[in-house]
Amino acid sequence: MKFGVYIQVPFCQTKCTYCNFHTGVVSQDRYEPYAAAVCSEIGQTAASTAAEIRDVSVDTVYFGGGTPSLLAPVALESILDRLSDNFSFERPKYQKSAQEENAEITLEADPETITRGKAEAWLRAGFNRISLGAQSFSDTELQATGRMHRRADIFAAATVLREVGFRNISLDLIAGLPHQTRESWEESIEQVLRIRPEHLSIYMLEIDEGSRLGKESLAGGKRYSATEIPTDDSMAEFYDSACVRLAAAGHEHYEISNWALAGMRSRHNLKYWQRQPYLGFGAGAHSFDGVKRWSNVHDSAQYVSCIQQGTSPREQIETVTSAQALEEELFLGLRQLEGIDLERIERDYHVNLQTRIAPLAQQGLLELNGKRLRLATDRLTVSNEVFVELLG
Repeated sequence: MKFGVYIQVPFCQTKCTYCNFHTGVVSQDRYEPYAAAVCSEIGQTAASTAAEIRDVSVDTVYFGGGTPSLLAPVALESILDRLSDNFSFERPKYQKSAQEENAEITLEADPETITRGKAEAWLRAGFNRISLGAQSFSDTELQATGRMHRRADIFAAATVLREVGFRNISLDLIAGLPHQTRESWEESIEQVLRIRPEHLSIYMLEIDEGSRLGKESLAGGKRYSATEIPTDDSMAEFYDSACVRLAAAGHEHYEISNWALAGMRSRHNLKYWQRQPYLGFGAGAHSFDGVKRWSNVHDSAQYVSCIQQGTSPREQIETVTSAQALEEELFLGLRQLEGIDLERIERDYHVNLQTRIAPLAQQGLLELNGKRLRLATDRLTVSNEVFVELLG
């Protein structure tokens, strides 16, 4: 069985105003003990589940956060070493192309944290994919949201990564940042096409109480440029425009928020959307073995303490019911533009979904082509509303 592995690194240099993740700014003195704790958790998990993972191999690893690139390269390499020691896991060879490598190993990195020395060390350690947190090519938007980097840093980082030998770069943008206009958005897309990453993710700004910006906006306040957030209609226009321009440039739109050049889809993220198994290590990391889901405590200091004391950092364990699994099949599967095999799902879960689907299809929200069910491509910006109706 092939598992994905997710390594959570919950540290940042600053807390972005729009961030609703469990991350924080801490002293660098806490980085090394945290990496050591992750290594220990990998070993403890392998030892305690030896019977279950006897036939498990790891073919994707994703270091997310937070800002994993803040950790010293030697710490990142030590985590990969521990994975190699405990699981069937073939590290990529330095000179192979991205398509030839057995495992996909991704590191999230902010542009301002990337140096030539670190990039070379990452490549030698086995990383073959970098997810670059650009978010915008407008300095005004970056500054307003508390990002440390600027437009020039994105180009500098991409240049360094290419020159040292990375052939698989993913880049993130956010539609809906404060001060974003149609002109600044089109400029960001133009610069993405100039860099031509193998993969691109575009996320719509989330407005909720989990972030300082979201909380301020909901309260009608002015801090964090909350009054400068584009309208929902504007965000939808930005997204639709990106869809057209990226398609014309040869980027395949394969998931609501993700595009890739041919053969360069995110193999790790596909595990989530296709309900494949994965193991998570680190504070707040989640795992799924096909039957159960579990997660670790979110507080990084508490997590390290648990590991050092030899106690489990797991905070929540639940067995996924058939009803929950069906909802996940629909919600996660329909995020992929190829849609889902409706015939298989109805057979596996002993359900008939026609009465749920028919009214949404009549409204032009869903499309049924043979046994494939998918979201209508011109309604992707209202996908959440469609999911609510379908699962309600």
